[in-house]
Amino acid sequence: MKTIETFDFKKKKALIRVDFNVPLNSNFEITDDNRIRAAMPTIKKILASGGSVILMSHLGRPKAGYEEKFSLRHLVKHISKLSGANVKFAGDCIGNKPLEMAENLKPGEILLLENLRFHKEEEKGNEEFAAELASLADVYVNDAFGTAHRAHASTAIIAKFFPENKMFGYLIESELKSMDKVLKDSQKPFTAIMGGAKVSDKILIIENLLDRVDNLVIGGGMVYTFIKARGGSIGSSIVEEDKLDMALELFEKAKEKNVKLVLPVDNVVADKFDAEASVQKTAVDNVPDGWMGLDIGEESINHITEIIRDSKTILWNGPMGVFEMEKFEAGTRSIALAIAEATSRGAFSLIGGGDSVAAINKYDLGDKVSYVSTGGGAMLEYMEGKELPGIKAIMG
Repeated sequence: MKTIETFDFKKKKALIRVDFNVPLNSNFEITDDNRIRAAMPTIKKILASGGSVILMSHLGRPKAGYEEKFSLRHLVKHISKLSGANVKFAGDCIGNKPLEMAENLKPGEILLLENLRFHKEEEKGNEEFAAELASLADVYVNDAFGTAHRAHASTAIIAKFFPENKMFGYLIESELKSMDKVLKDSQKPFTAIMGGAKVSDKILIIENLLDRVDNLVIGGGMVYTFIKARGGSIGSSIVEEDKLDMALELFEKAKEKNVKLVLPVDNVVADKFDAEASVQKTAVDNVPDGWMGLDIGEESINHITEIIRDSKTILWNGPMGVFEMEKFEAGTRSIALAIAEATSRGAFSLIGGGDSVAAINKYDLGDKVSYVSTGGGAMLEYMEGKELPGIKAIMG
């Protein structure tokens, strides 16, 4: 398979699917540019090799056609600043104007297309729409890992129009390498830390990991489904009543596979879901009526931190509590710091999922862990063992 490293981009136009779905404030200013920065090595490599770049992305979820707040025009200056190149903006992604601008694009220049999702054909995976996008360039590069699990026109269908000249960018390459290192080449002991609100959101990844991990740490709101399944008192804590049997099954499966399933033993509970709530500390299976668990307690932090310190491979997906509120952030912060410390001692750590990534960034630990994934849903599906349409389209 051709790679961005071996392909000759000289005088070639490269159509790159990037994930520039970045947050904008009310003045249309970018508040977090991580996704744009993540694509820069690929963009700069092509420009430095004598090629020109045509960028396509979605932004937000426009309802029907053009919406000013979702226009990619707001990103032009920032892309130009980060790339050091002249960035032109096409007012659309298909039609005569983009075609004309693409034809006149010179080596070293960038053309940014308008939001793909202003056309409903993008999400429908329309072949004619994909063909029109493909007509703009000589080579197709997919570097949008965040959308690799979608069978959209620009992520999966378009690749068929570049039978010889299709490849991954550096970002997707590094995402796949990092995930494969965890799934297929992990050093022992391997610890997976799963947080978040619902067991149902994580059941497939948990089942896939049970064949690989030594320790499975459960945190966040889903703890209480496990605790209730075992007969504990959880007060008003979040619970999935219809998943109690599933939780018991997971205990059994972990036991069969000799996996240590670790639940918190104590927690921080509140009388309401509020930053100013009254709090107390209780055993995790003895939450008083009217109180809800919003973070793991000190004893649990110490135990989980010890497990992490002894690990050689660490996967973290989901926070330990409501870390956005100061009273309930100790668990998540402590776990993040423990992972950073283990990494400094030689462990490989992969962080994925929106909230875990937000936590790592909140505590400025992005450069203290091995890899921070840019794709929440895509990473989860890959870890569940599913085939991602955007990956298959290039590999196939």
